[in-house]
Amino acid sequence: MGGVTYMTWVERRVAGIVQDRLGPNRVGPAGLLQPIADGIKFLFKEDVVPPHVYKPLYILAPALSFVPSLVGTAVIPFGDSLHLFGRDIALRVADLNVGILFIFAMSAMGVYGIALAGWSSNNKYSLMGGLRSSAQLISYELAMGLSVVGVLMAAGSLRLNEIVAAQGEFRWNLWYQPLGALVFLVAAFAETNRAPFDLPECESELVAGYHTEYSSMKFAMFMMAEYANMITASALMVTLFFGGWQVPGLGRLSLPPLAVSLVQVAAFLLKTGFFLFLYVWVRWTLPRFRFDQLMDLGWKALMPLAVLNIFWTSWAILSGWL
Repeated sequence: MGGVTYMTWVERRVAGIVQDRLGPNRVGPAGLLQPIADGIKFLFKEDVVPPHVYKPLYILAPALSFVPSLVGTAVIPFGDSLHLFGRDIALRVADLNVGILFIFAMSAMGVYGIALAGWSSNNKYSLMGGLRSSAQLISYELAMGLSVVGVLMAAGSLRLNEIVAAQGEFRWNLWYQPLGALVFLVAAFAETNRAPFDLPECESELVAGYHTEYSSMKFAMFMMAEYANMITASALMVTLFFGGWQVPGLGRLSLPPLAVSLVQVAAFLLKTGFFLFLYVWVRWTLPRFRFDQLMDLGWKALMPLAVLNIFWTSWAILSGWL
């Protein structure tokens, strides 16, 4: 939640730098207390519920978007283990043997929240935003899932910690499967509804899209879900293709176990932070696609490239390269 909160500050500061303006700088030093002020503002804003909405689903939809976006991070390892008080503590919340499938299942649940928000609002702009989002997320989920197949084949496991362990000594999947990494990165942008793939909330023709009728904390939950999904997608990109918490050459240094664990966690956070910055940088640099261009990219470009990556990985494994 702290990362979600301060990603709003990063977003506004980077936007200010890109556009040659200041960004938030009034509340606290360098505007660092601005996210807290915004949170308090949302808590005390009037929660307006229009009379024409279908209330049960209208109220449930923000939670259906927000909760799965947080739960997905539970299986991502942010370090190997931490030796404290005479025992090793695994640096992850849960170590599921189907970790990657769990993350995809949680990300798929977010589609229901957005689609139901659009439908239950009983507003044509909201409905079109929900339909767009459903089509977009389902389309790009296929490309994202196929781009990960090569990683799973190379590691021989669905457990994320074993996928990271297989990338030790700088054997990152990025070097062997750059095509898969590219497809995953583009699909991750689309899955999180970030520009240039933010058609579900396209203000030029849909006002604010699926959350047009929402206010106060319900609106804030949709925004928090977006930033939580960004963090999950960035951490998953690091885990699958950039070695996760692995630091090349760290094992050859004579460091105490606690120092090794802290370096691994710091490396994971730095890698994840880079992709979060990339999310913000791309948003304030590239223009929005048309919807037909967005769907063509997903089905006609990313899907074939993802399948090609699977064939390449199969051949590399049979040849003994992986």
